[in-house]
Amino acid sequence: MKTTVSLKPTDVQRNWVLIDADGLILGRLAALVASRLRGKHKPQFTPHVDCGDHIVIVNADKVKVTGNKLDQAVFYYHTGYPGGIKDRTLRNRLGGKKPEQVIEKAVERMITRGPLQRRQMRNLHVYAGTEHPHTAQRPVVLDVGALNRKNRRI
Repeated sequence: MKTTVSLKPTDVQRNWVLIDADGLILGRLAALVASRLRGKHKPQFTPHVDCGDHIVIVNADKVKVTGNKLDQAVFYYHTGYPGGIKDRTLRNRLGGKKPEQVIEKAVERMITRGPLQRRQMRNLHVYAGTEHPHTAQRPVVLDVGALNRKNRRI
């Protein structure tokens, strides 16, 4: 008789994964990262336990989108003051001070909301350039572009 394994937080094995986002499609990258952050790629996946890996993403400012989304995708935010609604296009966000927030928000919106999501998002480390401070963890390089030809845009 087979039994279902339910992981405890102490039994979780976490790996470190490095992804180079240069030329990758934003939505496809975010979907893959969200799945790995949750741990759904592991055979012992448990929905109520944070069993995902640590993901390090570099070159976040070089991510691509398809179609006319650079100019047509508008993101709204509010300053907190009356009449303080502002908007920015995806081109402005990628060319701004914090282009890594584009990937962070895309991944955050693909993970189920709640306290577990906030815990899982702490395992995502996104950097705009090629340098990152996680070399001591020896992350394994994951070539997302080679997984599917649609993941990369040249």
